[in-house]
Amino acid sequence: MKKVFLLLITVLFTTCQQHNNNTFITQFEKSGGTETSEYIDVINFYKELSNTYSEISVFEMGETDAGLPLHLVVYNSDGKTQLNAIKNSTKNIVLINNGIHPGESDGIDASMLLLRDIVQNDSLKKSYQNTLIAVIPIYNIGGSLNRNSHTRANQNGPIEYGFRGNTRNFDLNRDFVKQDTKNAAAFADIFHAVNPDVFIDNHVSNGADYQYAISHLFTQHNKLGGSLGKFIETQMRPAIERSMATKNMPITPYVNVWGGTPKEGWSQFYDSPRYSTGYTTLFNTLGMMVETHMLKPYKIRVEQTYELLLSMLDFTQDHSEEIKTIRKNAIDKILKKKTYPIAFEIDLQKEPSIIQFRGYEGSIIDSKVTIGKRLTYDTSKPYLAPVNYYNEYRAAKETTIPKAYILRQGWHRVIERLENNQISYTQFEKDTTLVVETMHVDDYKTRSSAYEGHYLHYNTSIKIDSIAVRFFKGDLYIPVNQKGARYLMETLEPEATDSFFNWNFFDTVLQQKEGYSGYVFEDVAEQILKENTFIKDAFEAKKAADKDFAKNPRAQLNFIYKRSLHYEKAHLLLPIYKAYE
Repeated sequence: MKKVFLLLITVLFTTCQQHNNNTFITQFEKSGGTETSEYIDVINFYKELSNTYSEISVFEMGETDAGLPLHLVVYNSDGKTQLNAIKNSTKNIVLINNGIHPGESDGIDASMLLLRDIVQNDSLKKSYQNTLIAVIPIYNIGGSLNRNSHTRANQNGPIEYGFRGNTRNFDLNRDFVKQDTKNAAAFADIFHAVNPDVFIDNHVSNGADYQYAISHLFTQHNKLGGSLGKFIETQMRPAIERSMATKNMPITPYVNVWGGTPKEGWSQFYDSPRYSTGYTTLFNTLGMMVETHMLKPYKIRVEQTYELLLSMLDFTQDHSEEIKTIRKNAIDKILKKKTYPIAFEIDLQKEPSIIQFRGYEGSIIDSKVTIGKRLTYDTSKPYLAPVNYYNEYRAAKETTIPKAYILRQGWHRVIERLENNQISYTQFEKDTTLVVETMHVDDYKTRSSAYEGHYLHYNTSIKIDSIAVRFFKGDLYIPVNQKGARYLMETLEPEATDSFFNWNFFDTVLQQKEGYSGYVFEDVAEQILKENTFIKDAFEAKKAADKDFAKNPRAQLNFIYKRSLHYEKAHLLLPIYKAYE
């Protein structure tokens, strides 16, 4: 018995010693900063980290298009975390997303290093004892499994990496509102379970060449609006820039230049809700994309991503109370304004910001490959010069905020997305007639080529009428005064940039289901003009004002038909109504 006891003690001591000696060296470190870990190794790294350190918890959150679950890793200095307790925590909550484009793997490696270093360093644990750090290790799992060394033609490492498209070839950073993928639905589960104060999405940029190894893309501050927008532009952005400067890692706003050089200046990127930070903004989360520079060595890019994450954690720790307060009050302030901006444009009436930019001289030379010209940068000629940065936007279109939206039942794809985003609604228990605003599609344009599985509408305009409408038992009544108020207005207002209408969710209303035979309707039209002076006067005025119409008998007959009782009410009528009482 004594021998068995001694053997057990020896085994336990050896096991503990092995855990203590497990320093969790990553493939990035083993390779000297030239390689990134494969998907299964990343997940196993976090699982083992969780098994070894009580501060790390790992959750499986929904399925992805690749058939594998999306993982969420959470650091909490208090020990193991219950998922249902995260969003109500009084701690700062930071959500970090990695591998949305798996070829841009910098954040994957930086986050592994970050959580490992925190749990192994008492000083760091103390620094972030009031912060919950939530990490999505690899968001685009299908793309991560599709490894190669060639598809990132402009990128300087790592040696192997994943592919931009997911298993179904979707670019997941265009899918956050439309949610065509299981990945996006799983992300919504994570996002609402965590309710982050700050969201960070790690990327690698394409575009111009310049001296910086890293740039930031904060969500557009005018679009974010109110105290949140002011906070991100006047406090968060300058503080992050100062912090990186003290680390000798200068950072610049994302260089939104295509075809020209940075010396010409550029505008701030407009992150509409299809993008990650545009989507998280809809729930009043402060968002930032990290964009390292494609041409800089992989080791440098990962190291600077790591330091930027630390800078953001430090900032949120220092401004915890203020961030919590302005997030809490954001919805009330939005709804008090009575109108809500649903489209933006660059405000050229305001003077641009001036950036002291660290670039390389660019020039246009003859191509050695084609018969054309090409842009080239001379890295032996660095410069520091002022450039214009157009970071002020203004509302191009606003809508009146209703008390509620009413959605006809049966639009299951829309309802599914409302539920994915925890939108509260009730259903009519009996047929009910209400005076509401109806929305008819007046005009729109459609992209001529496919974009992420859709032929996207744009430049949409609507006609509004206020009439009594009969709603049926089961139709949805969706109050606007809730956490998802911005989400509702950005998706249900058809003129909004990334509305469900513009993403083709309501395209069946664009097609007439009934029609007429001209030779039969001629007699009906004649009678209509005799009996209805309003239609007759409009018809004669149209002929007098429009020469093409005056020569087109089919258009003339259709004009009368569309103003008659025979024309179907459902054509161009959206199944969304706005209630103000």
